Amino acid sequence: MRVFVTGATGFIGSAIVKELMDAGHQVLGLARSDAGARALIAAGAQLHRGDLEDLESLRSGAVASDAVIHTAFRHDWTRFAESCELDRRAIEVIGEALRSSSRPFILTGGLAVIAKGRPATEDDPPLPVSSSYPRASEATGAALEARGVSTSVVRLPQVHDTVRQGLVSYLIAVARQKGVSAYVGDGHTRWAAVHRLDAARLYRLALEKHKSGARYHAVAEEGVPLVDIATAIGQGLNVPVRSISPEQAQEHFGFLGLFAGMDLQGSSAKTQQQLGWSPAGPGLISDLKSFRYAQD
Repeated sequence: MRVFVTGATGFIGSAIVKELMDAGHQVLGLARSDAGARALIAAGAQLHRGDLEDLESLRSGAVASDAVIHTAFRHDWTRFAESCELDRRAIEVIGEALRSSSRPFILTGGLAVIAKGRPATEDDPPLPVSSSYPRASEATGAALEARGVSTSVVRLPQVHDTVRQGLVSYLIAVARQKGVSAYVGDGHTRWAAVHRLDAARLYRLALEKHKSGARYHAVAEEGVPLVDIATAIGQGLNVPVRSISPEQAQEHFGFLGLFAGMDLQGSSAKTQQQLGWSPAGPGLISDLKSFRYAQD
Protein backbone atom coordinates (compact mmCIF):
# COMPACT_ATOMS: atom_id res chain seq x y z
CA MET A 1 0.00 0.00 0.00
CA ARG A 2 1.25 3.50 -0.82
CA VAL A 3 0.75 5.65 2.27
CA PHE A 4 0.98 9.44 2.46
CA VAL A 5 2.33 10.38 5.90
CA THR A 6 2.16 13.96 7.14
CA GLY A 7 4.58 14.80 9.91
CA ALA A 8 6.80 12.12 8.39
CA THR A 9 10.01 13.63 9.76
CA GLY A 10 8.62 14.27 13.24
CA PHE A 11 9.07 12.41 16.52
CA ILE A 12 6.17 10.00 15.94
CA GLY A 13 5.88 10.26 12.16
CA SER A 14 9.46 9.16 11.52
CA ALA A 15 8.85 6.01 13.57
CA ILE A 16 5.64 5.35 11.60
CA VAL A 17 7.53 5.70 8.31
CA LYS A 18 10.04 3.03 9.38
CA GLU A 19 7.29 0.76 10.74
CA LEU A 20 5.34 0.96 7.48
CA MET A 21 8.37 0.37 5.29
CA ASP A 22 9.56 -2.57 7.39
CA ALA A 23 6.11 -4.10 6.82
CA GLY A 24 6.42 -3.75 3.04
CA HIS A 25 4.41 -0.57 2.47
CA GLN A 26 5.54 2.32 0.32
CA VAL A 27 5.68 5.72 1.99
CA LEU A 28 5.16 9.17 0.48
CA GLY A 29 6.46 11.43 3.23
CA LEU A 30 5.67 15.12 3.64
CA ALA A 31 8.71 17.30 4.38
CA ARG A 32 9.01 21.07 4.56
CA SER A 33 12.77 21.45 5.12
CA ASP A 34 15.87 20.32 3.28
CA ALA A 35 17.02 18.42 6.36
CA GLY A 36 13.68 16.62 6.55
CA ALA A 37 13.85 15.81 2.86
CA ARG A 38 17.30 14.28 3.26
CA ALA A 39 16.13 12.21 6.24
CA LEU A 40 13.17 10.81 4.30
CA ILE A 41 15.28 9.93 1.28
CA ALA A 42 17.87 8.27 3.53
CA ALA A 43 15.07 6.22 5.11
CA GLY A 44 14.03 4.98 1.66
CA ALA A 45 10.74 6.88 1.52
CA GLN A 46 9.50 8.94 -1.42
CA LEU A 47 9.72 12.67 -0.82
CA HIS A 48 6.74 15.01 -1.09
CA ARG A 49 7.60 18.65 -0.40
CA GLY A 50 5.12 20.84 1.44
CA ASP A 51 3.68 21.66 4.86
CA LEU A 52 0.40 22.23 6.68
CA GLU A 53 0.01 25.71 5.22
CA ASP A 54 0.51 24.45 1.66
CA LEU A 55 -2.94 22.97 1.16
CA GLU A 56 -2.28 22.02 -2.45
CA SER A 57 0.67 19.87 -1.35
CA LEU A 58 -1.63 18.06 1.06
CA ARG A 59 -4.29 17.53 -1.57
CA SER A 60 -1.88 16.21 -4.18
CA GLY A 61 -0.20 13.90 -1.68
CA ALA A 62 -3.56 12.38 -0.74
CA VAL A 63 -4.62 12.01 -4.37
CA ALA A 64 -1.41 10.12 -5.18
CA SER A 65 -1.79 7.59 -2.35
CA ASP A 66 -3.81 4.56 -1.26
CA ALA A 67 -4.13 5.83 2.32
CA VAL A 68 -3.20 8.80 4.51
CA ILE A 69 -1.82 8.90 8.05
CA HIS A 70 -1.97 12.44 9.45
CA THR A 71 0.38 13.12 12.36
CA ALA A 72 1.58 16.65 11.53
CA PHE A 73 0.66 19.32 14.08
CA ARG A 74 2.30 22.64 14.91
CA HIS A 75 3.10 22.34 18.62
CA ASP A 76 3.13 26.03 19.47
CA TRP A 77 1.35 26.42 22.78
CA THR A 78 1.46 30.21 22.54
CA ARG A 79 -0.76 29.98 19.44
CA PHE A 80 -2.67 26.81 20.20
CA ALA A 81 -6.02 27.90 18.74
CA GLU A 82 -4.29 28.98 15.54
CA SER A 83 -2.48 25.63 15.35
CA CYS A 84 -5.79 23.81 15.80
CA GLU A 85 -7.38 25.79 12.97
CA LEU A 86 -4.41 25.00 10.73
CA ASP A 87 -4.88 21.32 11.56
CA ARG A 88 -8.61 21.49 10.83
CA ARG A 89 -8.05 23.00 7.39
CA ALA A 90 -5.42 20.37 6.57
CA ILE A 91 -7.77 17.54 7.55
CA GLU A 92 -10.58 19.04 5.46
CA VAL A 93 -8.40 19.28 2.36
CA ILE A 94 -7.03 15.75 2.70
CA GLY A 95 -10.50 14.38 3.41
CA GLU A 96 -12.01 16.01 0.34
CA ALA A 97 -9.26 14.44 -1.79
CA LEU A 98 -10.26 11.00 -0.43
CA ARG A 99 -14.02 11.57 -0.61
CA SER A 100 -16.23 8.83 -2.07
CA SER A 101 -13.46 6.25 -1.94
CA SER A 102 -12.57 3.47 0.47
CA ARG A 103 -9.03 4.78 0.99
CA PRO A 104 -8.25 4.96 4.74
CA PHE A 105 -7.64 8.29 6.42
CA ILE A 106 -6.15 7.91 9.90
CA LEU A 107 -6.20 11.04 12.04
CA THR A 108 -4.39 11.81 15.28
CA GLY A 109 -6.18 12.93 18.42
CA GLY A 110 -5.37 13.31 22.10
CA LEU A 111 -6.55 11.63 25.29
CA ALA A 112 -6.28 14.70 27.48
CA VAL A 113 -9.43 15.75 29.39
CA ILE A 114 -11.73 13.35 27.48
CA ALA A 115 -12.78 11.71 30.76
CA LYS A 116 -12.64 12.91 34.36
CA GLY A 117 -11.88 10.75 37.36
CA ARG A 118 -11.36 7.55 35.33
CA PRO A 119 -9.37 6.26 32.37
CA ALA A 120 -10.74 7.46 29.03
CA THR A 121 -11.98 4.65 26.81
CA GLU A 122 -12.43 4.27 23.08
CA ASP A 123 -16.19 4.68 23.58
CA ASP A 124 -15.78 8.19 25.00
CA PRO A 125 -16.66 10.82 22.38
CA PRO A 126 -14.27 13.73 21.83
CA LEU A 127 -14.88 16.98 23.64
CA PRO A 128 -16.98 19.48 21.72
CA VAL A 129 -14.89 22.11 19.96
CA SER A 130 -14.92 25.40 21.86
CA SER A 131 -12.74 28.38 22.66
CA SER A 132 -11.43 26.50 25.71
CA TYR A 133 -10.83 23.31 23.67
CA PRO A 134 -10.16 24.37 20.06
CA ARG A 135 -8.67 21.10 18.78
CA ALA A 136 -11.08 19.91 16.09
CA SER A 137 -9.31 16.88 14.58
CA GLU A 138 -11.85 14.28 15.69
CA ALA A 139 -14.90 16.46 15.02
CA THR A 140 -13.60 17.24 11.55
CA GLY A 141 -12.95 13.56 10.91
CA ALA A 142 -16.47 12.65 11.98
CA ALA A 143 -17.92 15.26 9.61
CA LEU A 144 -15.81 13.86 6.78
CA GLU A 145 -16.98 10.32 7.53
CA ALA A 146 -20.57 11.51 7.19
CA ARG A 147 -19.62 12.78 3.73
CA GLY A 148 -18.20 9.44 2.62
CA VAL A 149 -14.57 9.56 3.78
CA SER A 150 -13.27 6.39 5.49
CA THR A 151 -11.76 7.92 8.64
CA SER A 152 -10.49 6.59 11.94
CA VAL A 153 -8.53 8.17 14.79
CA VAL A 154 -5.57 7.20 16.94
CA ARG A 155 -5.63 8.98 20.29
CA LEU A 156 -2.21 9.56 21.80
CA PRO A 157 -1.19 9.88 25.46
CA GLN A 158 2.34 10.96 26.46
CA VAL A 159 4.57 9.40 23.79
CA HIS A 160 8.10 8.76 24.98
CA ASP A 161 11.52 7.31 24.38
CA THR A 162 14.88 8.34 25.84
CA VAL A 163 14.91 11.56 23.79
CA ARG A 164 11.40 13.02 24.15
CA GLN A 165 8.39 12.39 26.38
CA GLY A 166 5.42 14.47 25.23
CA LEU A 167 4.36 16.99 27.86
CA VAL A 168 6.93 15.48 30.23
CA SER A 169 9.64 17.08 28.10
CA TYR A 170 8.25 20.46 29.16
CA LEU A 171 8.28 19.35 32.82
CA ILE A 172 11.98 18.59 32.40
CA ALA A 173 12.59 22.02 30.87
CA VAL A 174 10.77 23.78 33.73
CA ALA A 175 12.64 21.75 36.36
CA ARG A 176 15.96 22.59 34.70
CA GLN A 177 15.07 26.29 34.52
CA LYS A 178 13.74 26.62 38.08
CA GLY A 179 16.05 24.19 39.86
CA VAL A 180 13.22 22.14 41.31
CA SER A 181 11.12 19.24 40.02
CA ALA A 182 7.56 19.94 41.10
CA TYR A 183 4.24 18.13 41.18
CA VAL A 184 0.83 19.40 42.24
CA GLY A 185 -0.74 18.44 45.57
CA ASP A 186 -0.07 14.83 46.57
CA GLY A 187 1.15 13.98 43.07
CA HIS A 188 -1.28 11.10 42.72
CA THR A 189 -2.80 12.41 39.50
CA ARG A 190 -1.71 10.16 36.64
CA TRP A 191 -0.82 10.47 32.97
CA ALA A 192 -1.23 7.68 30.42
CA ALA A 193 1.84 6.88 28.34
CA VAL A 194 3.16 4.80 25.43
CA HIS A 195 6.57 4.14 23.95
CA ARG A 196 7.15 5.76 20.56
CA LEU A 197 7.71 2.46 18.72
CA ASP A 198 4.57 0.91 20.20
CA ALA A 199 2.58 3.92 18.99
CA ALA A 200 4.05 3.53 15.49
CA ARG A 201 3.05 -0.14 15.41
CA LEU A 202 -0.49 0.78 16.40
CA TYR A 203 -0.78 3.19 13.46
CA ARG A 204 0.30 0.41 11.11
CA LEU A 205 -2.25 -2.01 12.54
CA ALA A 206 -4.96 0.65 12.37
CA LEU A 207 -4.12 1.05 8.70
CA GLU A 208 -3.97 -2.64 7.84
CA LYS A 209 -7.15 -3.48 9.78
CA HIS A 210 -8.85 -0.20 9.01
CA LYS A 211 -12.43 0.28 10.14
CA SER A 212 -14.16 3.54 9.34
CA GLY A 213 -15.32 5.41 12.42
CA ALA A 214 -13.03 3.53 14.81
CA ARG A 215 -11.25 5.14 17.72
CA TYR A 216 -8.01 3.57 18.89
CA HIS A 217 -6.08 4.33 22.07
CA ALA A 218 -2.28 4.08 21.94
CA VAL A 219 -2.02 3.47 25.69
CA ALA A 220 0.57 1.14 27.21
CA GLU A 221 0.40 2.49 30.78
CA GLU A 222 -3.03 3.68 31.91
CA GLY A 223 -1.62 6.20 34.34
CA VAL A 224 1.84 7.02 35.66
CA PRO A 225 1.68 9.05 38.92
CA LEU A 226 2.99 12.58 38.57
CA VAL A 227 4.97 12.22 41.80
CA ASP A 228 6.90 9.33 40.21
CA ILE A 229 7.53 11.39 37.07
CA ALA A 230 8.72 14.37 39.13
CA THR A 231 10.95 12.13 41.25
CA ALA A 232 12.61 10.59 38.19
CA ILE A 233 13.20 14.07 36.73
CA GLY A 234 14.61 15.32 40.03
CA GLN A 235 17.03 12.42 40.21
CA GLY A 236 18.08 12.91 36.59
CA LEU A 237 18.71 16.64 37.01
CA ASN A 238 19.97 16.34 40.59
CA VAL A 239 17.46 18.93 41.80
CA PRO A 240 15.04 18.76 44.76
CA VAL A 241 11.53 17.38 44.33
CA ARG A 242 8.65 19.16 45.97
CA SER A 243 4.89 19.57 46.00
CA ILE A 244 3.25 22.83 45.03
CA SER A 245 -0.36 23.89 45.52
CA PRO A 246 -2.90 24.02 42.69
CA GLU A 247 -2.87 27.80 43.06
CA GLN A 248 0.88 27.87 42.33
CA ALA A 249 0.70 25.58 39.30
CA GLN A 250 0.05 28.22 36.63
CA GLU A 251 2.86 30.46 37.81
CA HIS A 252 5.31 27.59 38.17
CA PHE A 253 4.54 25.58 35.03
CA GLY A 254 3.23 28.23 32.63
CA PHE A 255 0.91 26.69 30.03
CA LEU A 256 1.51 23.27 31.64
CA GLY A 257 -0.27 24.49 34.77
CA LEU A 258 -3.53 23.59 33.02
CA PHE A 259 -2.51 19.91 32.87
CA ALA A 260 -0.12 19.44 35.80
CA GLY A 261 -2.88 18.79 38.32
CA MET A 262 -5.13 16.78 35.99
CA ASP A 263 -5.68 13.07 35.65
CA LEU A 264 -4.96 12.24 32.00
CA GLN A 265 -5.58 8.51 32.21
CA GLY A 266 -6.58 6.21 29.38
CA SER A 267 -7.42 2.59 28.66
CA SER A 268 -6.56 0.63 25.52
CA ALA A 269 -8.38 -2.63 26.34
CA LYS A 270 -10.71 -2.35 23.35
CA THR A 271 -7.89 -1.34 20.99
CA GLN A 272 -5.74 -4.27 22.05
CA GLN A 273 -8.61 -6.68 21.54
CA GLN A 274 -9.63 -5.30 18.15
CA LEU A 275 -6.18 -4.91 16.62
CA GLY A 276 -4.16 -7.55 18.45
CA TRP A 277 -1.85 -4.76 19.63
CA SER A 278 0.33 -5.60 22.64
CA PRO A 279 2.64 -2.77 23.71
CA ALA A 280 6.08 -4.09 24.59
CA GLY A 281 8.35 -1.06 24.89
CA PRO A 282 9.92 0.37 28.05
CA GLY A 283 7.71 2.32 30.43
CA LEU A 284 7.84 6.09 30.90
CA ILE A 285 9.80 5.98 34.17
CA SER A 286 12.33 3.58 32.64
CA ASP A 287 12.90 5.97 29.74
CA LEU A 288 13.17 8.93 32.12
CA LYS A 289 15.88 7.07 34.05
CA SER A 290 17.78 6.50 30.78
CA PHE A 291 17.25 10.04 29.48
CA ARG A 292 20.38 12.12 28.90
CA TYR A 293 19.75 15.13 31.15
CA ALA A 294 23.15 16.77 30.63
CA GLN A 295 23.09 19.53 28.02
CA ASP A 296 25.93 20.05 25.58
